Amino acid sequence: MRVFCILLAALLTVCMAGCAKEKESKDDVQTYSWPLGTGSPEDTVTQVFAEKFAEEVENLSDGRMHIEIYPNSTVGNDRELLESCKEGDIPFVVQSTAPQVSFMPEMAVFDLPVAFQTIEEARAAVDNPEFYEKIVNIFEQNGYQLLGMADQGFRVMTTNKKITKLSDFKGQKIRTMENANHLAFWQALGTNPTPMAFSEVYIGLQQNTIDAEENPCEVIVSGKLYEQQDYVVETNHLPHYISLYVSDELFQGLDEKHQEIITEAGAIATAYARQQADERVDDRMQIMEESGTEVIELSDEVFEEMRKVCEPLYEEIQGQVGDELVELYISGEK
Repeated sequence: MRVFCILLAALLTVCMAGCAKEKESKDDVQTYSWPLGTGSPEDTVTQVFAEKFAEEVENLSDGRMHIEIYPNSTVGNDRELLESCKEGDIPFVVQSTAPQVSFMPEMAVFDLPVAFQTIEEARAAVDNPEFYEKIVNIFEQNGYQLLGMADQGFRVMTTNKKITKLSDFKGQKIRTMENANHLAFWQALGTNPTPMAFSEVYIGLQQNTIDAEENPCEVIVSGKLYEQQDYVVETNHLPHYISLYVSDELFQGLDEKHQEIITEAGAIATAYARQQADERVDDRMQIMEESGTEVIELSDEVFEEMRKVCEPLYEEIQGQVGDELVELYISGEK
């Protein structure tokens, strides 16, 4: 079904391009219309990011460039979106960095756990010009143009056990993303991590198949996962980065003026999405607290202990992505 949707979207793009050529013959003005795919629901920063980008492209081009957004994996899951974008079928994509590791191993740098204690530190690390240029080059080498990196704040843990010290993590059955580095992090803390489809998490918590889970705050609230949990633990173990990118083939095929419009729109959308992320994290935390779910802020001492037990994972990821990229990321602009 997804393959059909992808082909349909590609067909729509071709049809709209045909309409654009017809308009050009009448008004002597070229118009463009493209699809943008995401794997996320509408009520997320991912959607906010995509919508703001599409809005700015339309405004900056005086309505001559239009982007149609397809959320909820309508035109493909994360892997399919990466493949479709590279081939130019779904030229624009907004998605988290975690699934990109299979296509671009260097993206594992964003899997380094407990590297930052504030989201401002994490954003400063990404915005470090030398580091960001290297990430841009990695995207280009793999057939994409990176247009911006926003985030959904930190990933945090929810559980029914009060966790205030490192030993409290031991034995917790926690649902994680299917990412080897994420699994290794939770194993280092002494938990029993279990990859599970997100659609199964609420029932898993309800039936005690799992004790805990970890996600950005807005995902926890949109999925109502907090209803089955007594505590939100601000582990802040990973920033949940979101990247906006376009097919390099399409981008290079545009003239300089249109490239500038897309680039500027990406920069504006990135800043806006970060601002919205901050507001939404505060709002979602308040929703959880008002429901009776207790928010636990871990001490600096516990955070440092978490970082220490993860040293072997740092070495492993460093082996995957190289010393320079890791060093630029964790110390570049801190």
